[in-house]
Amino acid sequence: MLRALLLAAALAAALPARAEVASFDAFRAAYAPSDVLLTDRNGRAIGALRTDPGVRRLAWVRLDDVSPAFVEALLAAEDKRFYEHRGVDWSAAAAALWQQATSGSQRGASTISMQVAAFLDPRLARGAAPRSWDRKWDQVEAALELERRWSKAEILEAYLNTITFRGELQGLRAASQGLFQKAPSGLDRSESAVLAALVRAPGASPALVARRACGVLAQTRPEQPCERELLADLVRQARLAPEVAEPLAPHAARRLLASGQPVRSTLDADIQRIARDAVQAQVAELLARGVEDGAAVVLDNRTGDVLAYVGSSGAFSRAPQVDAADAPRQAGSTLKPFLYALAFQQRLLTPAALLDDSPIAVATDAGVYAPRNYDLRFLGPVSARRALASSLNVPAVRTIGMVGAPALHGLLRDAGIASLDPQPEHYGDSLALGSADVTLLALTNAYRAFANGGEAGPVRWRQGAALAPRHRVIDAASTWLVTDILSDNAARESTFGFDSVLATTSWTAVKTGTSKDMRDNWCIGFSEHYTVGVWVGNASGAPMRNVSGVSGAAPAWAGIMRALHQGLRSRPPVPPAGVVARRIAYEEDIEPRRGEWFLAGNAPAAEGGIATIRLQSPSGKPRIVAPQEGSLLAWDPDIPSPSQGILARHGGEAADAQWVLNGEVLGGGAQRVVPLRAGHNRLVLQGPGGEVLDEVAYEVRGMPVTAGR
Repeated sequence: MLRALLLAAALAAALPARAEVASFDAFRAAYAPSDVLLTDRNGRAIGALRTDPGVRRLAWVRLDDVSPAFVEALLAAEDKRFYEHRGVDWSAAAAALWQQATSGSQRGASTISMQVAAFLDPRLARGAAPRSWDRKWDQVEAALELERRWSKAEILEAYLNTITFRGELQGLRAASQGLFQKAPSGLDRSESAVLAALVRAPGASPALVARRACGVLAQTRPEQPCERELLADLVRQARLAPEVAEPLAPHAARRLLASGQPVRSTLDADIQRIARDAVQAQVAELLARGVEDGAAVVLDNRTGDVLAYVGSSGAFSRAPQVDAADAPRQAGSTLKPFLYALAFQQRLLTPAALLDDSPIAVATDAGVYAPRNYDLRFLGPVSARRALASSLNVPAVRTIGMVGAPALHGLLRDAGIASLDPQPEHYGDSLALGSADVTLLALTNAYRAFANGGEAGPVRWRQGAALAPRHRVIDAASTWLVTDILSDNAARESTFGFDSVLATTSWTAVKTGTSKDMRDNWCIGFSEHYTVGVWVGNASGAPMRNVSGVSGAAPAWAGIMRALHQGLRSRPPVPPAGVVARRIAYEEDIEPRRGEWFLAGNAPAAEGGIATIRLQSPSGKPRIVAPQEGSLLAWDPDIPSPSQGILARHGGEAADAQWVLNGEVLGGGAQRVVPLRAGHNRLVLQGPGGEVLDEVAYEVRGMPVTAGR
């Protein structure tokens, strides 16, 4: 029998070549992991998507990156004379035939080369039908041909990447990471022996694997005792789910890997980790207030690169798969900067212009709309600067009355917020207070337009992709005025205080927002380099408890900004052409004297170097501040009629002016309580000569006619 095998070996060596074998480079190029990877801008794996449900393969492992202990154990277990034979170990084959003839043993004699050849041609694989001497001989021929074409190192490297181990694990990298959470280069002798023992019987019991592993160690290190129970424990404790990549950006991975192709993204693993940790830390602080979800986005101002994309608070959430960074939520006060930018651009307001922050009721198709400020206080006359920085609601409603909801709606659409209802009438004046649903990603990118001098453009997700051109949505001068206000810590003191988390050490401009019924809390802002947006709330839509602009999303936003600017300076933008500075003083010391910026040609005249700002009508006459034109007021049936009234106020110099309600003279004074009268009313501010200085019309509903007499 031995002589026959030796003759066959000699004949095989002289056989003509079989059909062309694919080159090693082509084989390696065709290798596909079972998961496609999302990598960051520096090539670090930050996410993965499973594309092959039948097997778990990781990235190709090079022979140079494999522990020598494993190579030694593998050759001892599978092919002792691998470097000596030319594809077939004829001595092993003869021994196998002799045992089969004498004892009926089914011991195999396939070399590593034969197994790789069988992998290249599935018809030759173990278990393929029919099992015959012809098929075995075809496998021999294929191995001989493979050895002619490939080097030993290439054959061994291919084998390391095609071995099937326990469960669905294929390839050494999947096995070493899945079973031992190690790279192949870090395998020790015991782990290597266990893996080598699994090659022949992947599904064997831990005890049997340990016994075979001891056999491998006896061949490689006969002088060392083998602790079989410890090896069995290695098998028992092994996991079968290798971590393909740190799940650092799972929502971005799902978004970018849907095509089944790997993506090198614009994300930065370090910034992604900063944003994720900040969101999770803040949500942990807010759990007692009914908050369990959060999201964050970090954008590069210049390129629009998405540097961080956190779609969930992870373990804190009951719906961690929901991508909160791309879920439409009510915007709250975060739309106000766009409103004031339009008012400045249309020269309807200046940052110094006074707006009345007093109760107002607006008639709508749905009934009476009576906006209030977050703290339920009204401040009276306030500058547009203070109104925006302190996020006052009534001045914003008065401003949209000047600008018009269609204009604001159009600007938001131009800035990239595509989730808006196509009809601005759907929102009406409530758009000023953020009644529209927006996504965190779109809103953060819209704020990037302020960081870029009024130019908007799409975000970029893929590293190396062409930069999309930006387009102008707001003029540079009006953009700068809004940016200057959003960075003014003193101007937001009324609502947030001087020492809030919004007062960052490096220059930033920022706006918070809280939606109706405390369901969404936002903080969006930018520095010289980055635009950062954070949202906290609940994926379920459940309201939060006692979460304000500075206690909700703002701490996470400030933490991200602080980390981004460690060692990086953020400078305020330089005033562009088209803005001028003036010293201003307010009538009746409404606000402290200060310097202010104006659009060129829209600055007030200065006397003695100071421009005085008055609350008055465009004609220069005193004007009625409250109630507002078109107000719709409701009578409260639970309050006695004599105790109900309207506080009427006027601004300007009118000491001798009289209040006249529906022709009835009520008396004088800068402010006066006007009694309620059912139906339509006309309130006039009348001068001493009987001339009409200002007038407003309003309506009182729900009041019995007799109660008003």
